[in-house]
Amino acid sequence: MKKIIVTFGALAALSGAFAQTKTTKPATGGVKKTTTKPATASGTQNITDTFSYAIAMSTASFFKDKGVNQVNMAMVQKAFEDVMKKNQPALTQEQMNQSIMNRMQSLQKDKTAVAHKQGQAFLAANKTKPGVVTTASGLQYTIIKEGTGPKPKLTDKVKVHYHGTLTDGTVFDSSVDRGTPIDLNVNGVIAGWTEALQMMPVGSKWKLFIPSELAYGDRDAGPTIKGGSALIFDVELLAIDAPETGANQ
Repeated sequence: MKKIIVTFGALAALSGAFAQTKTTKPATGGVKKTTTKPATASGTQNITDTFSYAIAMSTASFFKDKGVNQVNMAMVQKAFEDVMKKNQPALTQEQMNQSIMNRMQSLQKDKTAVAHKQGQAFLAANKTKPGVVTTASGLQYTIIKEGTGPKPKLTDKVKVHYHGTLTDGTVFDSSVDRGTPIDLNVNGVIAGWTEALQMMPVGSKWKLFIPSELAYGDRDAGPTIKGGSALIFDVELLAIDAPETGANQ
């Protein structure tokens, strides 16, 4: 549970903020040290109160962001008291870690199931639209522009422009927006791309509708693509890159 360790490690940094100092240059020259006033929470009486509130706030924020929306506050308080007063905890360290991991995995599975269901519904409706071709793997595509060049092989490297969105139109990545095409290996991308690129003549521009099974599966990919998501790409195949000199020597 590396992320949880990092979060609690951040609390140590937070406590250091109460004694934080900054330096300014006075008009007469030299360096003057000034101490930043400790932050105080509304309704607290002292630094200990504020720090205690900060611990709970940071922990709650972390788990809320992960999808936890129900906890037993009495058990939260009991755990804090057991640890701070050196009472015998109700769980071993291993049981604690396992409990947290199980809950996080369950929440991720629930989120993935929702995204997967939405993606399936989108693809089921999309495949009935004019011009949409569905392959045996479940990949869907429409041909925006048909090229006349050769088709890449699995081992080729190609130059492409692309624009990627979720099914709701949210853009997650775009070489088009950056104004710079990219070079990539046909066998080094998600399965939906690998399949499509080998069917595209150079000069083609296709719109791909990729089920999660041919994209990132149940894994999150960056802050925008959630596990189970179907993806949409506009892909323009610009060229097959020439093999590097001496690559086969």
